[in-house]
Amino acid sequence: MRPATLVRLALAGTRTDTARVVLTALSALLATLAGLAALTVLAIPTPTATEENPNRWSEQYHNALLVEPGLRGGTAFALLMLMLPVLALAGQCARLGAPARDRRLAALRLAGATPGQVTRLVVLETGVAALLGTLVGLGVYLVGRDLLHRPDARGQLALPTDVLPSSGALVGVVLGLPVVAALATTVMLRTVTTSPLGVSRRAARERGPRPWAGFLIGLGVVSFAAVQPVEERFDDNEGVLTWLVPLLIAVGGFAAMIGVVIGTGWISYQCGRLLRRHARTAPALLAAGRLMADPWAGSRTFAALLTAVIFGAGAAALRSYFVTQDQLDRQQSQLAGADGGADPFYLSTMDLVDAAVAVAILIAAGGLIVALVEGIVARRRAYAALVATGVPRGALSRSVAWQALTPAVPAILLALTVGTLLGRGLFPKAVRGESSTQVCTATAELCADPATRERYLAVIGTPDIERVPAVPLEHLAWLGAGALGAVLVTVGVGLLFLRTSTALDELRTA
Repeated sequence: MRPATLVRLALAGTRTDTARVVLTALSALLATLAGLAALTVLAIPTPTATEENPNRWSEQYHNALLVEPGLRGGTAFALLMLMLPVLALAGQCARLGAPARDRRLAALRLAGATPGQVTRLVVLETGVAALLGTLVGLGVYLVGRDLLHRPDARGQLALPTDVLPSSGALVGVVLGLPVVAALATTVMLRTVTTSPLGVSRRAARERGPRPWAGFLIGLGVVSFAAVQPVEERFDDNEGVLTWLVPLLIAVGGFAAMIGVVIGTGWISYQCGRLLRRHARTAPALLAAGRLMADPWAGSRTFAALLTAVIFGAGAAALRSYFVTQDQLDRQQSQLAGADGGADPFYLSTMDLVDAAVAVAILIAAGGLIVALVEGIVARRRAYAALVATGVPRGALSRSVAWQALTPAVPAILLALTVGTLLGRGLFPKAVRGESSTQVCTATAELCADPATRERYLAVIGTPDIERVPAVPLEHLAWLGAGALGAVLVTVGVGLLFLRTSTALDELRTA
């Protein structure tokens, strides 16, 4: 099969196939913008130390996240975290219209295409869609960089529009994301067999998932808890800390997120077992059967949402630490007879992190909608058969709600717990060291006079104080409510497609 023919077949299809390509390209566009933004932050040059600028700050910006070199790594990491729900959304979009695509691939096999050619066709479809998205994303980035380059009256910038990542980095993002998408499609198709009679998947499971995900979650929590002891142990060996601490955080965070996502499969299976054992209504029993038949559907569906919840819960624990540290600083200042407290920079920065979490939850909600609608459309003949045998559509609607909400509630609680433990492990307690301050105990007039000030000076010492940050229950409750609200909205949108998918005409669909 010639390459031109392969490309033409990859771009052919119905309106559902066109929607899948457009949504995949949109996901790649968003991922490209997040990746290029992170690379732009990392590309900010650090000036050499001078007498006027000993801290090597980039004073052409007025945002401290960009000014201070030590904060840019965390800012870039937060931007890269936004790519996770976007990539999960791309994975959900790739499954849109899967039954119709399977029939089209089977027709190609019937026309003489080999299994390898059919596989390459699907991989090329995903890769081309992702490449279109990355190219458009690069264009949006370059145009937005020029439009947002607006220095203020002091010549400072709000965004790093004066720097540009290297050409290799730009090419790596634009071409790397389509390659990753194509490789992921290849991995997902490893158990798929396309024959002239249809598409089959060798994914039969005779027993439910095992709770091995708990090991990954424990590894993540232990890795974060080990950061502070490692910093104390290698305090004088900066060469070790520069790679060991980031490694612990990266490995721990990745293991915890994978553990929660995989653990959702085990939660779905156990919820299905409990429903089958104790439920007495048809909707709950139907949901129980679906949860046990495909427990990994919850892991695929809620992956992006749970990742955002973990990140948000960790940010809430970090905010609680900063609040406690601020209280200690204010208390020490009051003991020393001075007013003031900590720099509110970190607390204001956490507001930006919360905004990023909200954006991630919105993106994840889009992935939830695509996954739920795709599941309803893929099983439309089964739903239509149930309606034909007398099952009310209301019972099917309640079954879909049971199937979505039953694993979602414990999975969200697990994600909140794990995120909080990660944040608490990284910052277990707030500490304010012992200090001493000279304070003038006389009136303002006497203290202002250098001749009399010395007689009324007193040294006030402040003790060493440690305090464990409080668990941010209110913040976690709002975060969990937002995630659960996203699931409820998704269920409501998905049920709109249920009526059209249960029409009796679907029984005549080939």
